[in-house]
Amino acid sequence: MNIQNTALLLIGYQNDYFAKDGILHSALENSDQVGTILSNSLKLIKTLLPTDAVIAATPIIFTPDYSELKDPIGILKIIKDNGAFRSNTVGAATIDEVESMSADIITLPGKRGLSCFSNTELHKVLQENKITDVIIAGAVTSLCIDTAGREAADLGYRVTIISDCTVARTTFEQEYYLNEIMPLYANVMSSKDIEKSLGL
Repeated sequence: MNIQNTALLLIGYQNDYFAKDGILHSALENSDQVGTILSNSLKLIKTLLPTDAVIAATPIIFTPDYSELKDPIGILKIIKDNGAFRSNTVGAATIDEVESMSADIITLPGKRGLSCFSNTELHKVLQENKITDVIIAGAVTSLCIDTAGREAADLGYRVTIISDCTVARTTFEQEYYLNEIMPLYANVMSSKDIEKSLGL
């Protein structure tokens, strides 16, 4: 990877997932590991901030009545039924640790489902910055992270999933996706190995 052509995608770093009182925090079986995952993520962000890498966040936020969702199923139904990620709520807000660095992070609104490329300007921003490699961090591994990785690969980017900066609903799910699914279309690396690969 070349640092000038690399982007870090931050997915789901919002209170409803990462805060202990977040609406969907308890849905993460290994929520006790969220602190470690967040610590690793923040360290990587801070390492990349002074470099030429692009750092982009794509928060998921819905209107108060979830009018964007028509007969949702699965995770989107869970989000609606529990009132998560509603606009102008604490739960939908970016976690304070990431928000404090927002001046150096490109925030791209519009995400309403699993894909951070859908209804956002992410692909346009990556193209404008001549990005060839995307590294992906956040929640949830089997859903938004996997979807982002597959779509990025389809769009021609080289994809790396950060093993110690992603969180799944269960430990089994995390290990299964990292070991069996994601290597079919992406590199899977730890944050330390990514730093070494980028010469940091």
